[in-house]
Order: sequence, then structure tokens, then C-alpha cells
Amino acid sequence: MSKFSDYVGSQFGNPRGFVGLVCCVIMNVINRAMYKNVVALVNVNADDNILDIGFGNGYLLQRLYSKQKSHMYGIDISEDMVAAATARNKAAALENDLHLQEGDCCDLTFEDNFFSAVTSINTIYFWNDTVWGLSEIRRVLKPGATFYNVVYTKEWLDKLSYTEKGFKKFVPQDLIDLGKKAGFDDITVKEIVKGKSFVVMYRK
Repeated sequence: MSKFSDYVGSQFGNPRGFVGLVCCVIMNVINRAMYKNVVALVNVNADDNILDIGFGNGYLLQRLYSKQKSHMYGIDISEDMVAAATARNKAAALENDLHLQEGDCCDLTFEDNFFSAVTSINTIYFWNDTVWGLSEIRRVLKPGATFYNVVYTKEWLDKLSYTEKGFKKFVPQDLIDLGKKAGFDDITVKEIVKGKSFVVMYRK
């Protein structure tokens, strides 16, 4: 794999600087069907808490807030994305409904049973410990709440040169099995684009 492809792949895992901002805009476009599905699936109340893992430039947070007007939380490994997402979500920030932090989903600082929904689009490829990350998400979910984990298929990712290094790739059964190891019993899979993308819903 070329050094350029390697660099591009690293930006998708940890967007930073000007190139990271550009990559996030590209992701907003190519992941449109993913965002649309998550926004349609998440249904909580205005006083509920929602967590988005790997929020990037805050595009999904913005769309969810427009629909739900809930308390929006986010964690992202990139310090640059915290600034970008804060700037994008001024409406939520003005209402004191925006709470973003730099960090790792495998080390969540939130209390148990705190969130009515957790979302993540294309981040699980980069987690250091997938089962532990899922366990942490389960811990912070309220009973009956759902984690919406949206990913591209292994088949699709295998076609992209920049995913050869640094990406963990999953078929649906992989993510079901990992969820069970993390303590989830109620797991369903919904196809988004045939052969390309799907969402795994882990209900606590």
C-alpha cells in the first residue's frame, strides 16, 4: 500500500488538521444513507441523553439535535474534531445541550445507565479492544436503550486501498458474537445498502 493510502486511512481513524476536516466533509457525503438511517431509528425524548462515538465534525449530532432536541454528548479521539463539532453545533451549545470531549470509547467517563441512545458510524474498525468498548457502551446505556452501530461491510472495505492497514473488518455475525461477549442479548441487524453497509442494534 502506498504511503498516501496509508495516510488517508489514518485520517479516517483519527481526523486531524485541514486534511482531517476535508475527510470529514467527504464522509458526510458518502455516508449519507448511514446518517439518514440512524436519524430515523433513534427515537428519544427531549430530556434524554444521546452519545455519539467518533462524532467527527458533528454532522450526525447536528441532525439528531434537529430532530430530538435532546442532551447531546460526544466522544472523539481527535482534539481537532472537538473544536469543529462545537462550531457546527452552535444551536445545541447555546441551549447547554452540547457536551463534547476528547477521549476513547474503551474508557468512557460517564456514569452507569446514563444514555437513552448511543450511536457510532464507522468507528468500530479502530477500537483497541472491541469487546471492552461494547461493554463500556452497555454499561452507560439505560435498561431498554439501544446502541446503533453503523458500519460498511467487509466486502466493501476490501475494495478500498486505504483500508488495508489499521482497519478491523467485520461481517454481521462477527459483530453479533462480539456483542454477546460484551453482555448484549438483544441484537438485531438491519441492512442499509445491499452488500455495502448495515446497522447492528444492541439493546440493553
